[in-house]
Amino acid sequence: MANGQTKTNQTGTASAGGALAKGACSVREIQETFPEPNRPAYTTVQTIVYRLERKKALRCVKRISNANIFEAVVSRKDAERRLVDELLGLFGGRAKMVMAHLVESGELTLEDVKEAEKALRKSSGKDRP
Repeated sequence: MANGQTKTNQTGTASAGGALAKGACSVREIQETFPEPNRPAYTTVQTIVYRLERKKALRCVKRISNANIFEAVVSRKDAERRLVDELLGLFGGRAKMVMAHLVESGELTLEDVKEAEKALRKSSGKDRP
């Protein structure tokens, strides 16, 4: 995204995943990760954080004075894996269809394919060129 724009989620607010990916943080620290021109109000971020806590996506790990410190319950890596598994499920578990779409859209490069091939060889124990 250009000129300090951020990708937004369905509610129109930017994802605070970057703040929580770095570890436990307060509502204020999450709010301050948003770019200044379109930064949501503290109370907006606070409402979202407390809703995520109720849904067990975040947990309060400690309290410093009046500030609660939150952390993600699920690691970013686990969330990414779950998302990819769900995506593959939409395609009937067939990775070929997903890869074909990525190739057609220009999102998958030859370099990406080479990295995937290297990872595949490594995971199958055949680390040969």
